[in-house]
Amino acid sequence: MSHDPQLRIPATYMRGGTSKGVFFRLQDLPAWAQTPGPQRDALLMRVIGSPDPYGKHTDGMGGATSSTSKCVIIGPATQPDHDVDYLYGQVAIERAFVDWTGNCGNLSTAVGPFAISNGFIPVDRIPENGTVAVKVWQKNIGKTIIVHVPIRNGVVQETGDFELDGVTFPAAEIVLEFVDPSDDGGDNGAASMFPTGNVVDDLVVPGIGTLRATMITAGIPTIFVNAADIDYRGNELQGDINSDSAALQRFEAIRTAGALRMGIIREVAEMASRQHSPKVAMVAPPMDFVSSAGKSVAADAMDLQVRAMSMGKMHHAMMGTASVAIATAAGVPGTVVNAAAGGQVGDAVTFAHPSGLLRVGAQVTNEDGHWVVRKAIMSRSARVLMEGLVRVPDPR
Repeated sequence: MSHDPQLRIPATYMRGGTSKGVFFRLQDLPAWAQTPGPQRDALLMRVIGSPDPYGKHTDGMGGATSSTSKCVIIGPATQPDHDVDYLYGQVAIERAFVDWTGNCGNLSTAVGPFAISNGFIPVDRIPENGTVAVKVWQKNIGKTIIVHVPIRNGVVQETGDFELDGVTFPAAEIVLEFVDPSDDGGDNGAASMFPTGNVVDDLVVPGIGTLRATMITAGIPTIFVNAADIDYRGNELQGDINSDSAALQRFEAIRTAGALRMGIIREVAEMASRQHSPKVAMVAPPMDFVSSAGKSVAADAMDLQVRAMSMGKMHHAMMGTASVAIATAAGVPGTVVNAAAGGQVGDAVTFAHPSGLLRVGAQVTNEDGHWVVRKAIMSRSARVLMEGLVRVPDPR
């Protein structure tokens, strides 16, 4: 066993939306970790502190939740008319595994500020006061995200009055645009937004039964079911679900059945390497509830209730990518999300999650008989928590 000194790697610890993670410039990683593969994965797992059978991440930078066990690698743009490449790794907590199959919509918020502060944006584009639109290529899913970053006195503005449910303190507002966020990998991009070809399906879930489900690829592949169909109210908090191992197994069964039906996997065994996606969420009509922060939220402040699972547990707020899926599905008549919202077909939807409320816009249209989402827009915030050198034992 090696007893060499730890590696010292330039890194920035950032919050983005309701997530946080360790950000690296590609060129700052050791040469052997600048390309994908087992060595890069081993390095990022060691940075986060995984695998950790204690589930605490005591010996790493992770926070032992799906929202805080993340790494981001930012590099020079490889696509024309873009500013940076953004690669996201979701690090498993108790397993030796990094999931590269999807994006983190929350940490997408921090990519813009990081790019500006780390020399990826020409100085002549940065005003003394104003906004910089950072055009990001999301490498995991091959999509464009535009991050509108406020600038004050020539530097990124981080403090402000914008409040985001799920984040304790206010900060500066950052607007995100997810461009053409649905899966366009098929022969007809419009049709592939609903991979089964239907806006609602009868999904057979072994051990549970047949559920009405909407399966959509906008933002991130997501399976929506009615909370009432699986014996929930739809306004549950984390403790109501995450402490119930049988409930977690039921949600995973729904996720697996949906992944098979959507064609994401061919065999159940493949789900072991797809912890990050697809997501599964339950929806319900508006109702009063008390958020995880103890705040009373009235039914008339929302269009619907949504609770989503991430990495096998209920998320404490809402994933940014799943928020895109919610807004898109809410705008399509006939989906279970649309029905829960009482027929919501507008350009924006306000939904409740365990921490409070979130409003997301989506430009959804029917083109030649197919539903298409051209853009989704939401406001988040981000800030640097710490920057310098992360120290990590060489995992090779």
